[in-house]
Amino acid sequence: MMAAFAGLACAFALGRALPVTMDALSAAIAPLCASSAQAAGAGDKVEPIGSYALPNVPGKRVTIVRVTYGPGGFSRPHRHAGSVTAYITRGEIRSQLGGGPVETFAVGQTFFEPPGATHLVSANASSTEPAELIAVFVADEGAQLTTFLE
Repeated sequence: MMAAFAGLACAFALGRALPVTMDALSAAIAPLCASSAQAAGAGDKVEPIGSYALPNVPGKRVTIVRVTYGPGGFSRPHRHAGSVTAYITRGEIRSQLGGGPVETFAVGQTFFEPPGATHLVSANASSTEPAELIAVFVADEGAQLTTFLE
């Protein structure tokens, strides 16, 4: 999931197609470039929506991404540097945080990942239809948002 976002973020940082907007977004997502070697499955993609410094919380940034999983798509186990809230916008997503049960979330439902939680399962619940979520990260400025586990 975040691998595709990392590759896309790096392309944006290099392309600078829209200088003002992309400069701000590139600075916020540059820490993800280290993960860009991770491959995404067919139909899986992560698209940046926005990234903003939080003026009332110095040193923190909110970053919003759209994650699309193709049929049967999934992400490798990973953890995030900050808090993440996910909102399901299409299909159903299976999720499991370290030690917890595997849960399935449908359109309109949300789930929360505390900082550093191990996200063992993040997957499309369907093998025939795509699924999508919006992820909202709140993390330290410059933090690597996603770290894949071995």
